Amino acid sequence: MTVRVRFAPSPTGMFHVGGARSALQNWIYAKQQGGVFVLRIEDTDAARNKPEWTEGILSALDWIGIERTSYEGPHFQSENAHEHRAAAQRLYESGRAYYCDCTREDVQARTGSQYAGYDGYHRDKGLGPGEGRALRFRTPDEGETVVVDLIRGEPTFENKLIEDFVIARGDGSPVFLLANVVDDMTMGITHVIRAEEHLPNTPKQQLLWDALGVKPPVWAHVPVVVNEKRQKLSKRRDKVALEAYRDEGYLADAMRNYLMLLGWAPSGDREIVPWSVIEQEFRLEDVNPSPAFFDEKKLRAFNGEYIRALSVEDFVDACQPWLTGTGTIAPPPWQPEEFDADVFAAVAPLAQTRIAVLSEIVPNVDFLFLATPLVEEAAWAKAMKEGSAELLDGAIAAFEALDSWDAESTKAALEAVGAERGLKLGKAQAPVRVAVTGRTVGLPLFESLQVLGRERTLTRLRAARVRLV
Repeated sequence: MTVRVRFAPSPTGMFHVGGARSALQNWIYAKQQGGVFVLRIEDTDAARNKPEWTEGILSALDWIGIERTSYEGPHFQSENAHEHRAAAQRLYESGRAYYCDCTREDVQARTGSQYAGYDGYHRDKGLGPGEGRALRFRTPDEGETVVVDLIRGEPTFENKLIEDFVIARGDGSPVFLLANVVDDMTMGITHVIRAEEHLPNTPKQQLLWDALGVKPPVWAHVPVVVNEKRQKLSKRRDKVALEAYRDEGYLADAMRNYLMLLGWAPSGDREIVPWSVIEQEFRLEDVNPSPAFFDEKKLRAFNGEYIRALSVEDFVDACQPWLTGTGTIAPPPWQPEEFDADVFAAVAPLAQTRIAVLSEIVPNVDFLFLATPLVEEAAWAKAMKEGSAELLDGAIAAFEALDSWDAESTKAALEAVGAERGLKLGKAQAPVRVAVTGRTVGLPLFESLQVLGRERTLTRLRAARVRLV
């Protein structure tokens, strides 16, 4: 039997990091088993679906390494609507489903509770199809439904506690539960690897598989992804869009390494490992069923490690979208003609050790490509204390007198200027840094001055001195 797994997102918004994790887990499992990874776009929610969201899914999968040549599809759920309706009809004709025209208000009136589930009122009334009549599945009165799950063992559900659930709406359109089952049957899906949030639906879907006469797939429900408050990640509350992380400058290799650690860990006391190791060692049976904490600070640290592991040439290439403002990246504050690739190459090794996401490259190097630095007012207020004017005067004079312009010479000169005023180098360089770069932190100051050049450095120091008058 050929293993066939599927990833079935809905094109109703940005691509969720939890969805990205599920996609990676399905993809790896299929590769390990010599099977097939199927991409199915569940696009039946016409009111919320947009073509650009579908393209966003494809683009996001490309970015994390699931290239379009490595999977079957994309298939679209809407293209299988005739099969959904045919399955609903078969269930009705076999007596496994019946029609019901009860409203929610009707059920509440009979049960006296707004929280009660459907009470089976039309189960044996022989109501036929008609406008506004939903089709409900006839859940067995007795017995249990056992879900064999590779991660969670054998969750067991009493059938009597499962209400007769709707499988087709009053307009005849099948609901998600049925459409999902029929699609998996049609596509020959053998293993369903998905998020824990779908587990409550699984006994209902398994009953549908049984009623339609097909053996259910192997189930594996991976843990829910939560925030620092242990709440399920929410699009409304949390930063969950994979595209947002991509555009901020997270590396794809770092992201997919981190995503695979949400509920699983490689052997040994390590977390940052080559993708080849993850592909070899990942086992669904080893996934921890407990909620997985998506720690953005940890992801950021991961990304910094991956950035520092790049060759300088690869780092320069990786920074280009932020330096040029291509694709979905905002343009930098300088004009294209102001950017000097050789200057950037000179400071790239310094920047590479100091940034955690690629978007941080812009505020670290913008002073090199702008006529005047973008001075942060908070930085100015912090650095320009009493005595700063005199210190800048001393720095200007010392820099003007230097025989050579390099990092060692400027450092020694400023260190001497500071010492004359009873200041250690750290204190002495603060007003110089803000005058030249506009910020209190950034690249090493003296290497930056060397690249910036004597004249531009002096021009900025003099401008700052005038401002302090």
